[in-house]
Amino acid sequence: MDQIFEDTATAFALKSDSELERAYFLFKMIANEPLVKMGTLMTNFAIKAHLPVEGLIRATVFDHFCGGVSEDDCLPVVDKLWSKGVHSVLDYSIEGKDTEDPLDNALHTILKIIDFVKEKEAIPFAVFKPSAYGRFSLFKKVNLKEKLTADEEIEWKRVVARLDKTCKKAYDLDVRLLIDAEESWIQDAADDLIESMMMKYNKERAIVFNTLQMYRWDRLEYLSALHERAKAVNFKIGIKVVRGAYMEKERERAERKGYKSPICKDKITTDENFDAAIAYSIDNLDDISIFAGTHNEESCYRLMQLMEENGIDKQDDHIVFGQLFGMSDHISFNLSHAGYNVAKYLPFGPVRDVMPYLIRRAEENTSVAGQTTRELSLLKKERKRRKI
Repeated sequence: MDQIFEDTATAFALKSDSELERAYFLFKMIANEPLVKMGTLMTNFAIKAHLPVEGLIRATVFDHFCGGVSEDDCLPVVDKLWSKGVHSVLDYSIEGKDTEDPLDNALHTILKIIDFVKEKEAIPFAVFKPSAYGRFSLFKKVNLKEKLTADEEIEWKRVVARLDKTCKKAYDLDVRLLIDAEESWIQDAADDLIESMMMKYNKERAIVFNTLQMYRWDRLEYLSALHERAKAVNFKIGIKVVRGAYMEKERERAERKGYKSPICKDKITTDENFDAAIAYSIDNLDDISIFAGTHNEESCYRLMQLMEENGIDKQDDHIVFGQLFGMSDHISFNLSHAGYNVAKYLPFGPVRDVMPYLIRRAEENTSVAGQTTRELSLLKKERKRRKI
């Protein structure tokens, strides 16, 4: 298979010279681990102290990794991506809150996004995190199967109702719904909820998608067991397959609390796990729809190869490749150019509220060996091609 990801002219076609320069500057900063740590501390301090840093953040890191502060604000970016055949996934990137008001606000926002998505061919998915709909500590208690108080029972019913209302709306409007992963100590509770929604709304096709973090050694087994249950009661499975987002936190907690870490022993095992989940899904494509969320070129080539070997059309809507906005443009735009279904996760929300997301992106880019180096080398190549 041709090495299509080397084509920087296609990869960065949407970037002006100044945007290319900004990207180059940002990734150079991110490549410097001490700088990222210091920047994170300073940013957290500035936001907590209500210092006027939002303008600076907006002009640099926010505009590179986010679509805007509201759905409407994202539209120019959505249209721009769509001009190259790349879909958008509007991601309201507000982290979980611990009081009820923001939970109802999140529900209102997600329902509004589903309406918004229905009107735009360029946005085939809506997305949210389970913890946007319920207190983290409540999810944790449900996960441990601890007895809930009478008030907590009522509160949990509200969480289920929020999720059901969202999935029903997605089903009624035929909008696919990606539900993001959580930390392992609340994921079982989320899995059970999401499976009950799949059972209800995925009868004809996959509307509701769960997310499998393949750096967990138990997820392949979970996928296989979920598939057996789906066949037994006749519903379709939607899965977003990713490597994972909470590795350091997971390992540190397991060590501190003295239980076996849920994380694979090494990167190679995680890669094998990811590819195995994709291969399993391709073998069972009548039952399973895949959103392959990856910045790994090798995994993309493998999936392309599996599609070719199995005679699967590039436009088969059971399969979508996905990357984050602001990263891996060489994968997204070259895949779209080659005719595959591709979507960019487009985070949005008030600058202040989206900061935890942005800090995580910077930290992840710093910790994933080779990711930032690869981004920088491609940006350098394109600067040279444009003679900047």
